[in-house]
Amino acid sequence: MNKVTPFLMFNDQLEAAIEFYTATFPGSEVRNVAHTGKDGPVSSAEFVVGGQAFMGYNGGPYFSFSEGVSLYVDCADQAEVDEYWDKLVKAGATPTQCGWIKDPFGLSWQIVPRRFTELIGDRDPKKVKAVMEAMMTMVKLDVAELERAYNGA
Repeated sequence: MNKVTPFLMFNDQLEAAIEFYTATFPGSEVRNVAHTGKDGPVSSAEFVVGGQAFMGYNGGPYFSFSEGVSLYVDCADQAEVDEYWDKLVKAGATPTQCGWIKDPFGLSWQIVPRRFTELIGDRDPKKVKAVMEAMMTMVKLDVAELERAYNGA
């Protein structure tokens, strides 16, 4: 286990969340699962999603996720953005804006093409501003549109 590991508190959907996350992202696995009682429901688990270790617990209705914490997915290109976006939507996720999408378990994800990070790292503040303004109008991030904004600045 890592020295510091994110700990996610679910209401009662931990098992379904782990199944979805590990099926969706390469480099994922379930490491340990604990059940309530001998044959009871999953109570806690240690799992890896896309190479990142997590601990999860079914904590009941006292806990819910907020956009104050999100999972950032570094996508190589538009095809990868589309792939993850489509898988999340098909699973019941709700798109919000600026590349953010809330999965059916309430956890927010940022599905971000690497090119966006490169474009906003430019030294020309006009180009960065144009890219940021374009991004603010999007739901799912669109690399071609971001590049048009960059090139037009």
